[in-house]
Amino acid sequence: MATNLRLRRDAEAALKAEAERSDRSQQDVLRAAVDSYLGLVPAGSGSAVRDELLSSGRVRPPRSAYRKVSPAPDAASEVPSLVLLDRDDRL
Repeated sequence: MATNLRLRRDAEAALKAEAERSDRSQQDVLRAAVDSYLGLVPAGSGSAVRDELLSSGRVRPPRSAYRKVSPAPDAASEVPSLVLLDRDDRL
């Protein structure tokens, strides 16, 4: 069955990021999510393992939804070391 799905911008970004991270298509990620939500995931597919890890407390669920994180600037390339060392707020 073909369907048309409109996602919020944050969900779209999370879907793209997960597809890139897992090296799968966005369609495959969506299919897996729908299968998992509907309880259609076959035994041994990793869903049971994830659920067991979450329920045992060995793995914690995410505290917040996906969000794009920008890497911190590389201090070495943006600020010379002498400037960093010659500061008044140093002890």
